[in-house]
Amino acid sequence: MPSRAAAAAAVEGTVALPREAPIAVAAPRYPTAAGYAVGPPDPRAAVVYLEGAFPPRAPLKIAVAQRHYQFAPGLIVIPRGSVVAFPNLDEEYHSVFSYSKTKRFDLGRYSRDEDPAQITFDQPGIVKLYCEIHDHMRGTILVLDSPYFAKTDADGRYRLDGLPAGHHVLKAWVDEDTVLAQPVELRDGATVRADFAGP
Repeated sequence: MPSRAAAAAAVEGTVALPREAPIAVAAPRYPTAAGYAVGPPDPRAAVVYLEGAFPPRAPLKIAVAQRHYQFAPGLIVIPRGSVVAFPNLDEEYHSVFSYSKTKRFDLGRYSRDEDPAQITFDQPGIVKLYCEIHDHMRGTILVLDSPYFAKTDADGRYRLDGLPAGHHVLKAWVDEDTVLAQPVELRDGATVRADFAGP
């Protein structure tokens, strides 16, 4: 987060998260190691962010690994211009790709011993991640222009600190089809409560 003065505003609350739907696991397109153990996916989460014209946040360097045949983490939020590496931590090949309008790429198949590819995400929007070899694998990258954002915990709780005072719009990204919004009036030194009840 940007540096914050002690008198800066804050907002906290909860986002009503939808119940998790089980992902149907299709047969893999290529042979896999017998008895490989698929780890549990990340708990459901939302991303809460302050919309507006703010000074940009410095880009991040972050990793989305393939671990236990899942993307880890399964959901990340980054400022525009950030660089994401995709290391393979499993014993088998993975093939990370996305056909999203925000960023289309295909890293091909690569093993644990190979250096992970790095991609720069230079446009705001949603990037859906897939593995061609393991059809159950799903991941999401949310690229934002806003420097003020937070990922909720598994119960939907969040807190944003170091915010500028004034009238703003607070948004909660729940999934690619659900983005909730509400106005907030922020005051220096005060914490505002803002809950999102769901669509």
